[in-house]
Amino acid sequence: MIRAVFPGTFDPIHYGHMDIARRAVRLFDELIVAVFDRPLKSLMFDPDERIDLVRQAFLDEPRIKVIGYSGLTVDFCRKMDAQVIVRGLRVFSDFEFEFRMALANHRLVPDIESVALITNEEHTFLSSTTVREIAMLQGDVSSMVPEHVEEALKRKIIETSDGLVPPNALRD
Repeated sequence: MIRAVFPGTFDPIHYGHMDIARRAVRLFDELIVAVFDRPLKSLMFDPDERIDLVRQAFLDEPRIKVIGYSGLTVDFCRKMDAQVIVRGLRVFSDFEFEFRMALANHRLVPDIESVALITNEEHTFLSSTTVREIAMLQGDVSSMVPEHVEEALKRKIIETSDGLVPPNALRD
């Protein structure tokens, strides 16, 4: 059995993430969507909220498991007995970052392979940051995220609203 891990912060999960996961599960026997708990960036949703949103996105896919983790992704892969790390590529600049990360991961654990799937064309603009910024500015994100994520974004924005607009917001 070949088990793959698709790691990320998923803050929030969007259709681009979901597309990569659904395509990956066609290639591997099982896919673990691994929700990283403490990235070096500020997040809108806490780890439990993100895990719940991701789980809801894949309720119809029994071969996709959702698990939170911390620490090195390769250590998590070892713990889960996964042989592959799946990553998504949207634009050329993603390649350089993912290439360096794949080399570093290979240096740490040579028997875990990295596989990059190129996003479908309709998702190339899509990032969690873009989704959050549009939602914070009361824009329509219904074509970017599932309904349960859109509702969670609205609730979170109301809960945390302080009237501030994110830096480099799409309104500029």
